[in-house]
Amino acid sequence: MAEKDLTSIVLPDAQPLPSPYAEADRRQAVDDLLAGNVFRPKGLAGGPPYGLQIMVRDGRLILDIRDAADAPLHALVLALGPFRRLIKDYHLVVESHEKAVQEGGSEARIQAIDMGRRGLHNEGAQLLVERLSGRVDLDFETARRLFTLVCALHNRI
Repeated sequence: MAEKDLTSIVLPDAQPLPSPYAEADRRQAVDDLLAGNVFRPKGLAGGPPYGLQIMVRDGRLILDIRDAADAPLHALVLALGPFRRLIKDYHLVVESHEKAVQEGGSEARIQAIDMGRRGLHNEGAQLLVERLSGRVDLDFETARRLFTLVCALHNRI
C-alpha cells in the first residue's frame, strides 16, 4: 500500500492554465500526489496526515502545512530564484511537446521532447529535495509531482 502523508492538496491561487494539456498535467500531478506520497515535516507536533496549500507569492514558494482538520501548522517559504531557469525551460519543453503532438510530429521527436521534459522534472525534483533538506523528508516521486505544481502555479517567469 502506498504511503499517504498528504491527504489534501490545495492550490488557492491557481489560475486556469493556457492549454487543456497543462490543465491535465496539473490535475494528474495532484491526483498522483494524493494516491501516494512521502512528506514528513521535521519538528512538528503530531504526525500525518497533513494537508498542503501551495502558493507562489512575491517570487516565493509557500508550502502551508496543515493538520487533518485544516488548521495551519507551519509554513515553509522558499525563494524561487534557484528554480527560475528550470521552470522556464520546463514550460518551453511542455509547449514543444504539445505542439509536436498537435502537428502530428514523429513518434521519435515526441519521445525525445518527453525525455527532455523528464530530465527537467528530475532536476527540479532534486533541487526541491535539496532546498527542503533538514525541514521536510520527501521521496523523489513526491518531489517530482510538487515540482509540476510549482511550474503550474508559476506559469510564466
